[in-house]
Amino acid sequence: MKKTLIIIPTFNEAENISQIISSVYRYLAKCHILVVDDNSPDGTSIIVKKIIKENKKRLFIIDRLNKTGLGAAYIDGFYWALEKKYDFIFEMDADFSHDPVSLPEMINILKHDSDVVIGSRYKEGVNVVNWPLGRILLSYFASLYVRIITGMPIKDPTAGYVGYKRRVLENIGLDKIEFIGYAFQIEMKYKSWTRGYKMTEHPIIFKNRIRGESKMNTSIFWEAIIGVVKLRFY
Repeated sequence: MKKTLIIIPTFNEAENISQIISSVYRYLAKCHILVVDDNSPDGTSIIVKKIIKENKKRLFIIDRLNKTGLGAAYIDGFYWALEKKYDFIFEMDADFSHDPVSLPEMINILKHDSDVVIGSRYKEGVNVVNWPLGRILLSYFASLYVRIITGMPIKDPTAGYVGYKRRVLENIGLDKIEFIGYAFQIEMKYKSWTRGYKMTEHPIIFKNRIRGESKMNTSIFWEAIIGVVKLRFY
């Protein structure tokens, strides 16, 4: 098996972190997990460190001092992964909206068919569970907007369940990634696409979180609206 790292960014995910770690290992017994915690006041980092004592060789943590955005957390994780020479590097939420059951199939796509694999909510219709209708429509039409403005042939460009081959992250220009919120996911895909890397969407069922609070807010949404125009025309 290729050397695989699952990066899980966290802020106040104490209710989910133990279960998501166990679930990832259930489907990928030999993978490594890196938790990137933004100084969670609920003790997420403490829980992870207790698990690390039992699993020193496969679970790791980066403790960040401040909450500076999802993109910044992932960039720190990507640099760590490149330094450690992982072959496949995945992004994944801690709240079970991204089901670990899809990981083996997504890794298989990276092995045989693609440079980037995207866990897509909209590859085959709309596969979202327990979201309010308004949020589904907002997400769906935001994805359509991105496709129209950028020309990128991805049905779920804002997806956060993504796997990269190492060479993509080595060559994408991580030091030049500008956005840190919702637009971060769009920018990563857009720069992968414009550099000619093959991207494949794998259909998933996206489930709204059961425990903990969503980090989505209107400022993140507006960053994406404005950021897409900037990506395309500047």
